[in-house]
Formats: sequence, C-alpha cells, structure tokens
Amino acid sequence: MTVPVIALPGGVMPAAMRYAPLASALGDEAQFHIKDLEVYAEQEPPAGYSIDLEIEGLARFANSLRLDRFHLLGYSGGGFVSLAFAGAHPDRLLSLALFEPASVPGDLCAEEARHNAQLRTALAGLDGPEFMRAFMSVQVRPGVEIPPPSGPPPPWMRNRPAGIAAMMAALGEHRFDRARFRECRFPVFLGYGDLTGAQEEVMAAILGRLLPDVHIRRFSGIHHFVPPEQIYTTDHVHALRNLWARAAVPVTA
Repeated sequence: MTVPVIALPGGVMPAAMRYAPLASALGDEAQFHIKDLEVYAEQEPPAGYSIDLEIEGLARFANSLRLDRFHLLGYSGGGFVSLAFAGAHPDRLLSLALFEPASVPGDLCAEEARHNAQLRTALAGLDGPEFMRAFMSVQVRPGVEIPPPSGPPPPWMRNRPAGIAAMMAALGEHRFDRARFRECRFPVFLGYGDLTGAQEEVMAAILGRLLPDVHIRRFSGIHHFVPPEQIYTTDHVHALRNLWARAAVPVTA
C-alpha cells in the first residue's frame, strides 16, 4: 500500500522542481502530491496574505484529494507552513518531515530574534537580484560561497523577491502558541545541513524540546541552497521511509 504524501516547497523554487529527485526516488512507494504555496497563486502576493491563508489552502488541497490524514513534507517557508498546520490540525497528520524550516511558529526566543533581525536588516531596501543574493548569502555559514546562476533567471524568479518579502512579513505576524506542539503525537523528522547558518541549530534545539516524537538529522556538506538532488539523497530518502514506517506502527498508551 502506497503512503499518501503532500509536499510543500520553500519560497524560491517551484514545488515540481524542488521535489523532482524525491518523487523519482520514491516511485510508486508513495502517492506523492506536490503543492505550491498560496503566495504564488498569482503573479503578485494575494492582498491580505497570511499564513492562515496557506493553512486553509493546504487543508483544501488535502480535501480535494480525499485525504483525511496524510504525511506532510515541508521545506523552508513550506516548513513553517507545515509546522503551523501541524499545530492547527494535528489530527490530520500521520507524520511530518521538515528540511530547514524558515522559522518556528510562535514567540521567538532571544537567539531566534537576533538571527531574524540580521536577515531583515540584510534585506532592507533591496529588490530583484540584489535581494535574492543577500537572502541567500546571509543564511549560510561564513566562508560558504554560493555560485552565481548560470544563464538568465527563469521566468518564475521574477515574483520571488515580492513573494519572499510577503512570506517574511506573514511569518512575523502569525500568532501561534508553541504549546500546541505537545499535541503533535505523530513522528517528526527534521533535517538540516551543516553549511547552513547557526539559526538551523537553534531551531532544531527548540523543536527537539517541543515535539514529543522528533528525530533530528544533521547532513554534512550541504546548505539551504544546494540543488534538490544534493538534499534528497539516498540517505535522506531512507530516513523518510523510516519515518513513514514508524508512523504505521500503532502507539500504545
């Protein structure tokens, strides 16, 4: 029996590109459904855009597939949405898999707030390619070089600065009680790269304290912006299979 999976991308790469290597590796093991973020439903971010809009959109998408419960994957901004959805609808998830969520919903601790302020300061007043370069460079370890894109930017890149800015604003405005994570009794997998900035270690420690059943994995030699095939390796796919197998085991009281 194949497992029902919904996957949300981050704020840059479309879902079909982000998850192509993973979908190929899984083959017919999973009913693998990708969903782009609501912030990119049109050329401009929706008026009044919010994380609640993303949560509602994900619920509608699952309903359209007739999935009462499912496994959820989230990357970056899609990881934040996945965490917010998990807190709002814990009964709908069989498991949750995350790779470097953009942030953890709820009030930020001092260290989270410091990293958040650094990112916002670095992006202030920028637009277009300059915005994207700063957005990427500030989120990796010192000394990590991100190669420039080869060739002209793809058409979908045009609305990314505006979409990312809208998401960042919505992340900060989303009200969430982190105590809700205690109700997330399903297994969770959290992965991050050792070349991404220290903010990922901070978030991993926080989620490790909040989620009842979480496995955290640090992957060596990668960061947030490497190509998808360097993230969803054989090792990573094996970890996801293990997660879904754990979710299939009944939990005893």
